[in-house]
Amino acid sequence: MSMSSRAPVEQPPFNRFFLARQPILNRAQQLIAYELLFRDTTLNEALVTDGAAATATVIAHASELGLEYVVGQQLAYVNVDTAALMSDFIRFLPHSRVILEILESVKATPEVLARVSELKRAGFKFALDDVIATSDDVQKLQVLVDVIKVDIHHVAPGALPALTRALQGGNKMLLAEKVETRAEFEQCLQLGFDYFQGYYFARPVILSGKKIAPSELAILRLLDLIDAGADNGEIERSLKHDALISLNLMRLVNTPAVGASRRIDTLGQALFVLGRRQLQRWLQILLYVQPGPAPQFTSPLLQMAATRGKLLELMVQKLRPGQRSCADIGFTVGIMSLMDALFSIHMGELLKTVKVQDEVREALLFRQGVYGTMLTLIEGLERAEFGPALLRTLHELQLSAADLHAIQLAAFEWVNEYVEGVAGAA
Repeated sequence: MSMSSRAPVEQPPFNRFFLARQPILNRAQQLIAYELLFRDTTLNEALVTDGAAATATVIAHASELGLEYVVGQQLAYVNVDTAALMSDFIRFLPHSRVILEILESVKATPEVLARVSELKRAGFKFALDDVIATSDDVQKLQVLVDVIKVDIHHVAPGALPALTRALQGGNKMLLAEKVETRAEFEQCLQLGFDYFQGYYFARPVILSGKKIAPSELAILRLLDLIDAGADNGEIERSLKHDALISLNLMRLVNTPAVGASRRIDTLGQALFVLGRRQLQRWLQILLYVQPGPAPQFTSPLLQMAATRGKLLELMVQKLRPGQRSCADIGFTVGIMSLMDALFSIHMGELLKTVKVQDEVREALLFRQGVYGTMLTLIEGLERAEFGPALLRTLHELQLSAADLHAIQLAAFEWVNEYVEGVAGAA
């Protein structure tokens, strides 16, 4: 597939639902799964507070969703209540790709326990959601599930170590959810949790006197050259000063994602084939890749930044068709929005190093302007904030819920194919 933008296409019936996906990481902080959350776009009060009916409807039409577009190669955690567990349509879900997450409202009745056992024999795996204590229901379901999710913010103060010990063993994996700070991650890591869900990795930990690394500065200088309209010869000379950047560029242009008809062997050829616009995109993404002979293209921060960039780009394309420079600004805003977390530097200090347009600065620092509004919308979706504010923002942007859904699927697909293609060539 070419890296050129693909026009979003509506895919009913899912355009009647808001979709959020929240990353799940392992102990090495690698992305392993997403929890998928759905709400009806009418924001019916029962669905807002529970969401189970929306999820059940989505499960019933799972063959139309196409999980590969939403989660790529990762697993999908999907919430199920008692009604969904007992339904026939649960089998529409591909058991090799999903973890059925049993909501805390489910009671461990003999019928439920028998149904979970039956589905396990059919190949399904289960997680137990929002555990905060070892209740009777938890103990009965614990023996049947594969993953136990602990809501660390609702466990009684000081009780987390004892609860962790009580839940460990029996080949059960423990997942700490609502991990929002680096300190919480470190605590859960020491307690022996296997998986982590929350946005601690995307929150900047500001380090006094932190300097941007030389490899990162080299990429920023290249981005400045592109922005200033430097010719290919000057860009090529700058690239040759950094062997790793040059190596990764050659890897990129020889992947199926770029679509070159023959092998590219020189930097000059690579610049010609890739083009200015895609070179700029690639450099922006490369900032999130740890330098080294075996670069990692699957870090959650990279995935999140690339997704934000593509979402913003596609929103602008929908609202301002044909205005390519505006779409490029949208991509830049999205991908730069996490650079304070990447560099451990205040965004204001970072923008003293990087030359950006006023629209980008206003969006990144103050969430102002149309790009700032789009970024606020995306950040709310990441947190699954399905409420009236979401509808108001969509109305302000003159986007429909169906527009948003189609844009999300197109962005997820682009990021999955881009990252998998580049990583496969690394």
